[in-house]
Amino acid sequence: MKFYIVDAFTETLFGGNPAGVVILSEGAGFPEDETMRKTAAELRYSETAFIRRTGEREFNIRYFTPAAEVDLCGHATVGSFCALADAGIVTPGSTYINDTLAGRLQIEVGSGSVLMEMGKPESLGSMKNADDVEELYRIMGISAAGQGIVAGEKKPGEILLPELVSTGLPDIMMPVADQAALSAIKPDFPALSALSERYQVTGVHAFTVNAEDGAVHCRNFAPLYDIDEEAATGTSNGALTYYLYKYGLIAEDAENVFVQGEAMDRPSRITSRLSVNGGAVRIQVGGSAKVLARGEIFL
Repeated sequence: MKFYIVDAFTETLFGGNPAGVVILSEGAGFPEDETMRKTAAELRYSETAFIRRTGEREFNIRYFTPAAEVDLCGHATVGSFCALADAGIVTPGSTYINDTLAGRLQIEVGSGSVLMEMGKPESLGSMKNADDVEELYRIMGISAAGQGIVAGEKKPGEILLPELVSTGLPDIMMPVADQAALSAIKPDFPALSALSERYQVTGVHAFTVNAEDGAVHCRNFAPLYDIDEEAATGTSNGALTYYLYKYGLIAEDAENVFVQGEAMDRPSRITSRLSVNGGAVRIQVGGSAKVLARGEIFL
């Protein structure tokens, strides 16, 4: 079966977030779960996607970190459909269904880019207790003092608190005051793993909205899943899109830009769009990708 290494959320090789992609042979079922996990560990990327075609325009994708299966992975989805296009299995300008543990999600394949639907956005609760907030920032290696971001017109004057949000995978959205504070983050990884397990989240998505370039700059940490830091995370920025919309910091139908991976020297550019139809919120996350390698894998 074919495998690819794809750099997602970038237009240049060695940028963005690399993912492993395994395209199963026509008619083949998924390998054993432990085989897929071991394959992800062997490839050493934060996530590896395993793709099974189930229809003319439908695919079933499963995602594995070196430690465990996860419901959804944004950068590995971008990488998957870029690999499928390279293999001639999908066609730019067409729409497909990605059947995942987070739901059946629509994928729009462009020329060198992918726009993917996220899972249903959910707020799973804010950290309103001051001790909990201080613990989070302490574990992340910075002080909680002065880290507040002021909400927009929907919640005028409100200081944003860390909040658990999911668009397929739950993360803690952690606002920091500026890019200097974002750069200063140096987590206690064992403590962060324990905190993530306690809150039942994938990890922490730290961000600031005060960048001079108009983009939201962010960093993502998920040591519970053997990912100390990740260069680009589609699901986390989908969740952040919902969080920022909820507090009036981004507008409906606007294109939002997230910059991630700068601290890892793998700058990524992720875009998102939020729309509302009949009260239902829909979030799409997109980006470009570049194929680094392709070959055969023997499972």
